[in-house]
Amino acid sequence: MYSEGENRVSPLRLLLFILSVIYCTLVKVRAVLYKKSIFKQKRLPCRVISVGNLTVGGTGKTPITIYLAKMLAESGCKVAVVSRGYKGEYEKKGAVVSNGKEILIGPQQSGDEPFMMAARLKNIPVVVGHNRYKAGLSAIKNFKVDVILLDDGFQHIKLFRDIDILLLDHSNPFGNFHLIPRGILREPVESAKRADAFIITGSSSDSTAEPDMFKSISKSHAVFETYNSYYFFNAGKESRADWISFFKYEVSRDYVWLAGKKIVAFSGIAGNERFRKTIEEFKCEILDFFGFADHYYYSCDDTERISQSAKKLGAELVMTTEKDFTRMGGRFKFPVDLIVVGVNIHFKDGNTFKSFIMNKLVEKQPALSGS
Repeated sequence: MYSEGENRVSPLRLLLFILSVIYCTLVKVRAVLYKKSIFKQKRLPCRVISVGNLTVGGTGKTPITIYLAKMLAESGCKVAVVSRGYKGEYEKKGAVVSNGKEILIGPQQSGDEPFMMAARLKNIPVVVGHNRYKAGLSAIKNFKVDVILLDDGFQHIKLFRDIDILLLDHSNPFGNFHLIPRGILREPVESAKRADAFIITGSSSDSTAEPDMFKSISKSHAVFETYNSYYFFNAGKESRADWISFFKYEVSRDYVWLAGKKIVAFSGIAGNERFRKTIEEFKCEILDFFGFADHYYYSCDDTERISQSAKKLGAELVMTTEKDFTRMGGRFKFPVDLIVVGVNIHFKDGNTFKSFIMNKLVEKQPALSGS
């Protein structure tokens, strides 16, 4: 999936290519059926903004969704986040994760990303469900919202959206240009034209030129760039009953003190290697690194293995991502403190992005609250 298209032929590579062609055909047929209204889109009685991507793996959807939700709320919109709740126990039947004031279900029920958004968002409800239309109706009925923020919704074309935002990773936007399972694309590259705007994520804060690879698909689209900064909090050595409160605490961005610290780290995200490189940028000494599958839920045996490694190697700290900390459910016991690292998104031109979103919403429905 992640190879750069070497010419070497193998039976497995050929099989994956054939499967990706079949998958591509099905995706294109589905898109045509919706375009010709043979398959009908459903519309919610409010405005819908979709945040999504073309590839499997992380492009920063969760931080962007959090950023957008806060921006809309500060602009006077009554907003709710609707997510599929991937791998959560309530994915099929749907549930309210948060009413904006308190979290009602845990990460295993809601899925890790919706739970993390619920923990980070104040006065903004989060609802999950595989049927995003029903989840949206639930949000409207229970919380009287006028804007639904659809998390990971680019492929969910059965639900009409007023604004389609597509995230593209700066360093690897299309992988090897093959669809899954031969590559990491969920749709053909030309599907990007459905979007109203592109957000190029993960670029450096001082770059100014738009990469050439985006210019061919972005001639008639708004393009925005973001870069990341990191924060962290110290979760201590072992579980505590109020572990969710860590998401509400003031976080630190002064990671200079981490330089030279001996670290045992672990993560179960799409970009495990990227997290490892981030730790290296903190100038930590990585003694051991445990990589797990994306959306992995940790058992006591897993944390015990990590704990034993930290003890054996003389680590000064254990380190993981905020998303992984969510999936641990507060259950851990380490010989040293656990440092949890999170990501903030920054727009290079946040005012222009805000104006774009608000103007688009007004175009769709003039009676926008707070406009």
